[in-house]
Amino acid sequence: LQAKMSRLVQARRLEGVDQNIWVEFVKLAATHATVNLGQGFPDFPPPDFLREALVRAVGGGNHLLHQYTRAFGHPPLVKILAEFFGKLLGRELDPLNNVMVTVGAYQALFCCFQAFVDEGDEVIIIEPFFDCYEPMVKMAGGTPVFVPLRPKAPGAGKPMSSADWQLDPAELSSKFSKRTKALVLNSPNNPLGKVFDRGELQLIAELCIKHDVLCISDEVYEWLVFDGKEHVRIASLPGMWERTISISSAGKTFSATGWKVGWTLGPWRLLQHLHTVHQNSVYHCATAAQVGSQRGARPGDVPKGAGPHAPPCPQEAVAVGFRRELEHRERADSYFTQLARELQGKRDRLIRSLEAAGMTPIVPEGTFFLVADVSAFASDVPEAPGSDEPFDSRFVKWMVKNKGLAAIPLSAFYSGPHKNDYSRFVRFCFAKEEATLDAANDILQKWKQERAAP
Repeated sequence: LQAKMSRLVQARRLEGVDQNIWVEFVKLAATHATVNLGQGFPDFPPPDFLREALVRAVGGGNHLLHQYTRAFGHPPLVKILAEFFGKLLGRELDPLNNVMVTVGAYQALFCCFQAFVDEGDEVIIIEPFFDCYEPMVKMAGGTPVFVPLRPKAPGAGKPMSSADWQLDPAELSSKFSKRTKALVLNSPNNPLGKVFDRGELQLIAELCIKHDVLCISDEVYEWLVFDGKEHVRIASLPGMWERTISISSAGKTFSATGWKVGWTLGPWRLLQHLHTVHQNSVYHCATAAQVGSQRGARPGDVPKGAGPHAPPCPQEAVAVGFRRELEHRERADSYFTQLARELQGKRDRLIRSLEAAGMTPIVPEGTFFLVADVSAFASDVPEAPGSDEPFDSRFVKWMVKNKGLAAIPLSAFYSGPHKNDYSRFVRFCFAKEEATLDAANDILQKWKQERAAP
C-alpha cells in the first residue's frame, strides 16, 4: 500500500529563500571552467605552522581530542581569542562570556538573526551585501531594509576605488524606524572590497545609538586590508561595545576556509542569546580544528584527562595560530602582515590582466575580491529578448561556458528590486596561486586578441 502525502511539508519560513547563487554558479564552474575566480577561497595552503598543529592534534596519542570539547568554544581557543581581541578593542574580555566559537562565520550570522530578530522586526542591510544576510533575516521572520553604497566619480586621472562607493548619510538615516532591530555591517566588504573608514563607521554608530539598534558586524576580512588602510572595529567606538556582535573566522584569517571555525565577540547580555541558539542547533564545533600543539599552549590549556605530553586538540590548531600571531605582531614574519602583502600583489596583478583585456576594475581596499566593469564586452554576449535576467548574470554564464573563466555577477549581491542597478559589474577572486592567475591572464589575453581580429 502506498499512501502519498498531499499536504505541503515545507515551513513558510522557506518561501522565497530556496534559491542560492553559489549552488548554481559553483556547479556551472565545475562543469565548464578551466580557471575558477568565482568562489571566494584560496587555492593555496594555510601556513605551515597551522597545518603542523592540526597534524599533531589529530595524530597524537590523546584520544580525547577526537571527542567533545566545551560547547561554546574549546578553552584554549576562547582564551587566546579573548586575549588577542581584548588588546585590539581596548577592554578585558572574559573568555567564557564574551567569546563564542561557531561553525564558521556563517553559523555565527545565523545565530545572530535567530537570537535577535522577531516577526515584524526590520534589519538594515548595506548593498551590495554577502548574499546570506537577506534569506537569514527572512527565515527569522524579519524584514530586510536595504540601503546602497553609491559610486562617486573618482578624481581626474584616478581609477575608481572601493572607497568611492559611499553611503548617503540622509538616505541611511531615513532607513531607521521604530521597527529597526539591527544593522548589518560588513567591513571590509564582500564583494566590493570597501574598507569603511572611521568617519563612515562613526555615522553608523551614532544612528545605532540614537535609535537603540544592534550592530551585527561581519569582519571576516579584517586582516586583509591594503595600501596602508586601517580596519577600524566598530565595537571599539564609544557606546558601541554594548550593542555590537563582532564576527570573524579562521577561514579567511588563516586561509583555511574548509575548517569552518568562526567566532563571535560581544557583551554577555547579547552573547547569552547566541548560546541559546547554538546549544539548540549545532551545539558543538570540531575540537581538533580549534586546538594547537602543547608547544603553543599555556599551562592549564590542556583538556581534562590529557597527559602531560599530549598535544592540546581545527579549534586547537586555530588556538596555536593566534598564540603565534600574538607573539609575532608588529614583526616582519607576522602571518597576517605577510598574507595582506601577498594578496595586495595578487590584486595588482589581476587588475593589470583585466585592464589589458579591456575591463575596468574597481580597486579594492581589502578582501579576496575585486569588481570589474564589463560594459565593453556587451556585444560578445547574445541578446536575450524578453528575459529579466540581469546582464552580468548572462555575461558570467556565457564567459564560463565559452571562455572557461568563472566569476560571480555583482547582481547576486543585491536585493531583487535592485539587481539591475549595477548589472554591468562582475566579481573576481584574486586569492589564488600564481599558476591560477597565469592561466586567467592567458584566457583574458587570448580573448582580447580574438576581439581585435577582423
